[in-house]
Amino acid sequence: MIKFPNAKINLGLNIVNRRPDGYHDIETVFYPIALTDIVEIVKAKGELSTLTTSGRPVDCPVEKNLVMKAYRSLEKEFNLPPVDIYLRKNIPDGAGLGGGSSDAASVMLILNEMFMLNLSKEELAQRAARLGADCAFFIYNTPMMATGIGDILSPTEVQLKGKTLLLVKPNVSVPTAVAYSRVTPKPSDIELTNILSQPIAEWKNLLKNDFEPSVFAAHPELADIKQQIYDLGAVYASMSGSGSSIFGIFESANMAENAKSTFAEIDAYVINL
Repeated sequence: MIKFPNAKINLGLNIVNRRPDGYHDIETVFYPIALTDIVEIVKAKGELSTLTTSGRPVDCPVEKNLVMKAYRSLEKEFNLPPVDIYLRKNIPDGAGLGGGSSDAASVMLILNEMFMLNLSKEELAQRAARLGADCAFFIYNTPMMATGIGDILSPTEVQLKGKTLLLVKPNVSVPTAVAYSRVTPKPSDIELTNILSQPIAEWKNLLKNDFEPSVFAAHPELADIKQQIYDLGAVYASMSGSGSSIFGIFESANMAENAKSTFAEIDAYVINL
């Protein structure tokens, strides 16, 4: 059985509080985009479960990969038989796009169907959230307001259909823990939902990612890319998550394609929203 786990971008990201457990409370909107990995699961040829990766390099021991953790969690609960998992990575890692979390969610969705576990989306989301804060979002895979540590989800009316996304991923990696350590949490001045209800042209001066100041200070080239994207005609541009990908929203596919040519030496994608 095959699924195509997709990436996400963050529309706004407010870091509002540091919790006693060391995690942070956030406010953001997760928005799915059509940049996908490929996950296939078949019954194991041998007696043990395996994970085979291809595409982009995966620098992670098999048992620490979220894909295998997702399988192990359901294997333990439901006494599943061994499986062979094939993962082709297309989504860049260290990009703030949620690729690993999306892969893990797809594994849970496949196993639920493959072995007729009859878990609802809510039940799957509860289990996915134990793997990572944004894993639960990918079970639903529709625009969601996320609060708490990113695991409290509610549907949102934000729609970008008809717009085109330019996504740029430079050769920079920003560890999430490091990014959080450089941010001073504070409540947001304006409700995120109020900002997102306004025309996209109004977002530029209102819709913020709290990671940007410290990440841009450490990696000025990211700030340069964001400004370039604006100069090339985007109506809104931002870093996604804790970086390092930068995206711009364009009114037309032609404008986004023309802008992409500026970034010929690094990873860049044009995606219809």
